[in-house]
Amino acid sequence: MPRSYRHIKEYEKEILELKSKGLTEREIGNQLGFSKKQINNFIMRYNANQRKIEAGIIIKPKGRPCKNGNSLPPSIQQMSKLTQLQYELARKERELKRLEMENELMRDFLSLTERK
Repeated sequence: MPRSYRHIKEYEKEILELKSKGLTEREIGNQLGFSKKQINNFIMRYNANQRKIEAGIIIKPKGRPCKNGNSLPPSIQQMSKLTQLQYELARKERELKRLEMENELMRDFLSLTERK
């Protein structure tokens, strides 16, 4: 069944809804125009991301940041406000830790080269 191109993430709600109804991955793929393997991979990635979110681990986005200013991924935007705030806090803590490490490395470099 040919379909107009849309990324599989755009079918997230439909896939999860069909999965909750008890359809197999092959049936979901046939209905939406994907292969069984694509549906399987999507569900595995989705479940892995959900486990990370529940554990409080920040999900690093791939590629360049969006230009539209929307800093939260769509999967986080659908969650509760508390989860969104936890996500933002974890992201800011990671950035702060990165800056502290960078500062420490610069300080060590300057002291080794005898500059101040």
